[in-house]
Amino acid sequence: MTAPFETIEHIVVLMLENRSFDHMLGFLYAAEGNRSPIGQAFEGLAGNEKNTDSAGRDVTVFRIASTDQNAYFMPGADPGEGYIATNLQLFGTSTVPSTATPTNAGFVEDFENTLQWEGSEGWSILPGTIASNIMGVLTPDMLPVLSGLARGYAVCDHWYASAPTETMPNRAFACAATSQGHMDDGTKTFTCPSIFGRLTDARQSWAIYGYDTPPLTRHNFPDVTNAPELHFGLFSDFQASAAAGKLPAFTFLEPSWSPTGNSQHPNYDVALGEQFIYDVYQALSKGPGWNQTLLFVTYDEHGGCYDHVAPPSNAVPPDDLAGEFGFDFRRFGVRVPTLLVSPLIEAGTVFRVPDGAMPFDHTSILKTVEQRWRLQSLTARDAAAPDVSAVLTLATPRTDDPLEGVTVPTSGTTYPGRDTPSHLQLIQAELVSQLPIEDAQGHMHARMPSFTTSEACARYIRAGTAAWQAKRQKQD
Repeated sequence: MTAPFETIEHIVVLMLENRSFDHMLGFLYAAEGNRSPIGQAFEGLAGNEKNTDSAGRDVTVFRIASTDQNAYFMPGADPGEGYIATNLQLFGTSTVPSTATPTNAGFVEDFENTLQWEGSEGWSILPGTIASNIMGVLTPDMLPVLSGLARGYAVCDHWYASAPTETMPNRAFACAATSQGHMDDGTKTFTCPSIFGRLTDARQSWAIYGYDTPPLTRHNFPDVTNAPELHFGLFSDFQASAAAGKLPAFTFLEPSWSPTGNSQHPNYDVALGEQFIYDVYQALSKGPGWNQTLLFVTYDEHGGCYDHVAPPSNAVPPDDLAGEFGFDFRRFGVRVPTLLVSPLIEAGTVFRVPDGAMPFDHTSILKTVEQRWRLQSLTARDAAAPDVSAVLTLATPRTDDPLEGVTVPTSGTTYPGRDTPSHLQLIQAELVSQLPIEDAQGHMHARMPSFTTSEACARYIRAGTAAWQAKRQKQD
């Protein structure tokens, strides 16, 4: 361990939803020739990157302006994000030969296909949405919080999702270094140990916080589901813990999963996510434990948004389980935005591993936690992953604030889509329906009702979780 790393007592992870690196940070250092103020190269956009549409026309990346229609809701619909869609975006085919090299040339065509089937099935597509929107990039001016922290601390420009697919497998990798072979959101619970269980075994503290509903992650792993109530709370509880200097060793933060929430899932309001990131940073940087804290801000997967860098193919399979779709877990997913924030990090840092080395992916979070508290690896994937301890180069904590004077943006409008439950709200509601709670008819497990609004779904999650918690307290 480096000397600064040994002083870290609190590691905090904020994992947001479904945005690629280029889409959020591609133009971060464009004005400086893709080089940071301290002279480090940055793998950003040149501005001439392009895809072709189904008619063979070039579609070049472009800067989204705040005056554009639904600017903070771009790309205007939910792009394809599963394994098949990701293959089409990267390779132009759903069946990938083992020797194929990604070209990242299929994003526009896949979004064309996605808009067609989503339109036929009544998905939320905002007015003015067209396939070329997928090449739109949010500028630093539009994202002053994310960009301010990226410039003010460290940005990882070669950080990849752990698997080339959607949310639940990648969140499983972030917590357990495996998805147990699963490659889509059909599987919502896993039977493997997680980092939270490892910390419990080592008598280290941890917490998982939902934003405005109990955390979804609580229901994903046995060593989390069965843990005492003291490990769980809402974002307001996190803020109180940070202000009181009572943060645990490891904290995992979830956003609000509602379409009107702050997860930044396309096509939801990115500006609300900017406020969330700002609030997390303020809670930590104003608290008494700031000098001993390392914050990760990351995204679980790219969500179908454009990125120009081909994902590496040197990933280590986490276990011997056969993957769905015949996937062997030797390829990483698409690049996602990841920031490392601590007063022990030099401003303007671009942090990556040397060429040819195992790149950063979500299991690098686990490796960092394991290195700090000397925990056993969970799988072969996190055993092989690099940790981020070397980013902490300052012996004396900084006292400046890179976000001083920053105004958090607002979209200026409520969510223009329909108020139907989000995909992740429905996943959480299904898991809550399976909790052992006796209903009015004496049934131990209830059938999940249908929901007409996202708020109705959220109320169901809150009520079901509260009933389960009350039952657990009676049994203790």
